[in-house]
Amino acid sequence: MTLEAESIGSLPVDDSDVVAAIDEIDGRSQLVIADIARDDVWLSMAERDAVSLETWR
Repeated sequence: MTLEAESIGSLPVDDSDVVAAIDEIDGRSQLVIADIARDDVWLSMAERDAVSLETWR
């Protein structure tokens, strides 16, 4: 994974399929958010740093 970010411009809504899951990466629980309709379009963060849905509301 690269730490560099670059703009990909505007995407039509129907060209993406975004999902989220808790997964183990390097032995630690991570929240992973990915657009499964595109290659290499994902991000992750430590599960402990993710805000719960109730807190976010």
